[in-house]
Amino acid sequence: MTLTYLQRRERLYQPLRESGTFTWDWMYGEEYALASLHLISPSFRQELSLATTHLARIFAKMVPVLQRADDSLLRELGIPEEALAAVRTMVSVEIPTVVGRFDFAHTPEGLKMLEFNSDTPTGIVEAFFVNDFVCRFFDEENPNAGLSAQIGPAFQKIIGSYRNVGFDTGHIWFSSLDWHEEDKGTTLYLMEQSGLGARFAPLEQLRVQGDRLYIQKEDGLEPVDVLYRLHALEKLAEERDEDGYPTGAHVLELIAGKRLAIINPPSAFLMQTKALQALIWSLYEAGEFFDGDEREIIGRYMLPTYFENRFLGTADYVTKPIFGREGGGVTLYDAKGNPLDRDREELYWEQPMIYQQRAELPLVTVETAKGEYTGRLLWGSFLIGGDASAVIARVGGPITNNLSYYLPIGIQNG
Repeated sequence: MTLTYLQRRERLYQPLRESGTFTWDWMYGEEYALASLHLISPSFRQELSLATTHLARIFAKMVPVLQRADDSLLRELGIPEEALAAVRTMVSVEIPTVVGRFDFAHTPEGLKMLEFNSDTPTGIVEAFFVNDFVCRFFDEENPNAGLSAQIGPAFQKIIGSYRNVGFDTGHIWFSSLDWHEEDKGTTLYLMEQSGLGARFAPLEQLRVQGDRLYIQKEDGLEPVDVLYRLHALEKLAEERDEDGYPTGAHVLELIAGKRLAIINPPSAFLMQTKALQALIWSLYEAGEFFDGDEREIIGRYMLPTYFENRFLGTADYVTKPIFGREGGGVTLYDAKGNPLDRDREELYWEQPMIYQQRAELPLVTVETAKGEYTGRLLWGSFLIGGDASAVIARVGGPITNNLSYYLPIGIQNG
């Protein structure tokens, strides 16, 4: 008997839900994880890894320069005043971020990077855990096979780096919003894979007192030396308690004073700002700072990106908030400045914007619970401990948002 899509979907995702590791195959009442497999060639899989490796080199080269730069440059890149000291904390030149994700458009000119989610990326459980299960279900080769083994050593290496520069690392906690199913599931998965013997606590239980961060437990406070947080630093910088006390700024002071180690490290936040893409492109156009090989990488994989609109009358373009996520605050324009599409959510519109040449995402048709859907395909490629790692595909509108489908992928052999 031939299974319907919904029957196949239930056979695929019910065991994952029951395992407790992946419970958000539906989100906000809508299908999120698709019950089909998109096959890619081994050569395209290799190209994603190469692009990730090469771009990681470019961004990592910028970090120590920015950490020594004047505050005025960091402010221009959007770094909040409260975080200026913290982001100068150098932990590891080799691992400026432990878990990052580059997002790519596959264009006729090759892969083009749209952004680097270096601070708090998601899609991790889908890429490292779910994709393997789906490939086995369909009896196809998993392009991410064995790559979850990179996670533990990356976390353990950054702990060693923190210890080497004078941080205490005895009390390790992983934290996220307790009510957010995806964030909590992602955090728990990373905690398990890290091999650190850490514990989980909701963000709501964090308390800052004096020169320490604590977890509020029923029987008192427990100290935190190392905190993995699925919580963006730009949000932390703004946070205040009910009495108006700037708790977020206090936590950032602890980081700068080597009283709290965070994962991802502060350097990841420097790479998160999309304004850095504009700075890199400016240096590339000026022929400064980067050598010939690095300039070739930038020209091949990056898009022209500026702090002001240089595309009007010449090329289609996109405006993006410097710390926006999941397509928030993005608007697409044609070369005449006419808006083609815009994000409909309320977040991120107050942020400074960068202007980037538009790279149109290719169309792909997939089967869904609502029938066939033709959408735009976005590629994500993870960077774990400085090395290229698992890849993930999302399908949605011209602007990929948090309701875009997760599309499992396999390797096309023969």
